[in-house]
Amino acid sequence: MSLVYAGMCCHAPGITVRPEQADPELLAGLHAAFDQQRQAIEDAGAEVLVMVSSEHFANFFMDNMPTFSMGIADEYESPIENPDWLKVPKVTIPGSPDLSQRIIGQLLETVDISWAQEWKFDHGLAVPLNFLTPEYKMPIIPVNINCQAPPLTPLHRAWALGKALRQAIDAVPEKVALISTGGTSHWPCTPESGKINLEWDKVLVDQLIHKRKDELLDYKFQQTFIDGGAGAGEMRTSICVAAACEETVGEVLFFEPIPVFATTCVIATFFQG
Repeated sequence: MSLVYAGMCCHAPGITVRPEQADPELLAGLHAAFDQQRQAIEDAGAEVLVMVSSEHFANFFMDNMPTFSMGIADEYESPIENPDWLKVPKVTIPGSPDLSQRIIGQLLETVDISWAQEWKFDHGLAVPLNFLTPEYKMPIIPVNINCQAPPLTPLHRAWALGKALRQAIDAVPEKVALISTGGTSHWPCTPESGKINLEWDKVLVDQLIHKRKDELLDYKFQQTFIDGGAGAGEMRTSICVAAACEETVGEVLFFEPIPVFATTCVIATFFQG
């Protein structure tokens, strides 16, 4: 079996931009959970990390907004934001173009996906990688789901992408870890930034952990926007990864609302091979 680990994690830029403003005990717990997830990926023997995230208009914009895209570059620059602001070092991260293209070839049998040879990682990837691959030696394959610019893909299509990803990953000999980033309630770039709908987040994460497909695919766009903010559209990334390991029940490693980071911070395991 080629999938050796799957999970989800938060990617809020505040995690690295203003950690000193968070409750020290919560911050320590979050860092410990990131470290636990990093160790699990390493212990699983992962040779490459596929990261499913939402891109924040850094590479894709209204003139070219693919529903799904995968990187096939030899290497990636990170972060696209000012590193002095994000407080994440400017680095070049290795890709795995041959594996990317083999996975894409498998995906195209059942789902449509675009590809990109140029991709600069924004905080959606840069913040988690700062904790999960701090030496930046593990090859990364980025996957983007459009979660920002309506019309957004229906949730059942995000689920279908996850199923196809699992099939494609299990068809290759490399050991692959799969991580989604973001997706709990948040209201980015609005006067409501910092608002958190904790009860909504609890339900969503429980459904993801238990892979409750019917409930996950029943969320409606407008109600999700009301209950979880514009940022909650990122739930598509974790629905995708949950679908890739539908047969297992996951485990929450960290779940706490941290208003100064403007979201509920979550670290969770979905699958361990």
